[in-house]
Amino acid sequence: MDIAELKMKEALLYEQLDGQRVRCNLCAQRCTIAAGHKGICRVRENRDGTLYTLVYGIPLSQAVDPIEKKPLFHFYPGSGAYSIATAGCNFRCTFCQNADISQMPRTQGQIVGRQASPEEIVRSARRSNSRSIAYTYTEPTIFFEYSYDIARLAHAAGIASVYVTNGYMTTEMLELFQGQAAGDEHESWLDAANVDLKAFRDETYKQVCGARLQPVLDSLKKMKELGVWVEVTTLVVPGMNDSEAELGDIARFIATELGVETPWHISRFHPDFEMTDRGPTPAATLRRAYEIGLEAGLHYVYVGNLPEAHLEDTLCPQCGHTVIGRWGFWVKQRHIEAGRCTFCGSVIDGVGM
Repeated sequence: MDIAELKMKEALLYEQLDGQRVRCNLCAQRCTIAAGHKGICRVRENRDGTLYTLVYGIPLSQAVDPIEKKPLFHFYPGSGAYSIATAGCNFRCTFCQNADISQMPRTQGQIVGRQASPEEIVRSARRSNSRSIAYTYTEPTIFFEYSYDIARLAHAAGIASVYVTNGYMTTEMLELFQGQAAGDEHESWLDAANVDLKAFRDETYKQVCGARLQPVLDSLKKMKELGVWVEVTTLVVPGMNDSEAELGDIARFIATELGVETPWHISRFHPDFEMTDRGPTPAATLRRAYEIGLEAGLHYVYVGNLPEAHLEDTLCPQCGHTVIGRWGFWVKQRHIEAGRCTFCGSVIDGVGM
């Protein structure tokens, strides 16, 4: 028997329509699903007019990672993040680096993992001395019910929750996560998010991801409004989103709509999954993207997957000294006290700095 048959849970955020159809309001795909069918994510199924999540309590990956691996550089830097994922995704990115698990329900028609209750996940996070639980590797929005229950238990245990996400959730989902939908604006369970802003052209999102740009921009702004600490990642893909004009559009959006304190992670592309027709991103392109971010006024710009460039350090935006020195995912030096640069006393933006 498929593991998804072992345990199902009624989904949140859906509405019943005529003829036993339902509309899922969890992500911006807003799938209308006929009885006996699944949504685009392939892990939410309509059974006789009731929508179920097929991945609740079935993680297929659990590991302790440095928070820098998410990447979140301004959220309790140097701490551990207990990281989990289930199968599935609401995108179908042709360059996906985790396609074996994110696309598994679509390409292999199966859901695998081992059962673990929210309580078990929180206990494991505590045993590992993790400062946060990261919902990552695949798209966490598609296992929202699971992450929502874990996050509430985690907060009671003093453990934060972070999403590593494509940003394609609905406003309703974010408001529920942050307590607004329940009428209690003081209860919020999502502390931080790294959002992939994969391009700044709607056509690219349609062709490469099976999605649209605007919902991602809306989610980014909504997260900031709700008090979530946000960092943005852009995988720079040759011939797809690497023009100076498009990189400039991304940098200016972050600076003007999210704030200059919002970190921008520029990541190097390597051929993977269905996009093997081009090579890795040239180092010169990444260095130019770094400069574009600074020219847009961003205080914190980073280049990932290019360690020899030494562009993963956090620099004080006032005096320019290195306040956090990194090599890959590891913090090697730190010159911050009580959230301030030890050289000039300026505030270094973030949480737990």
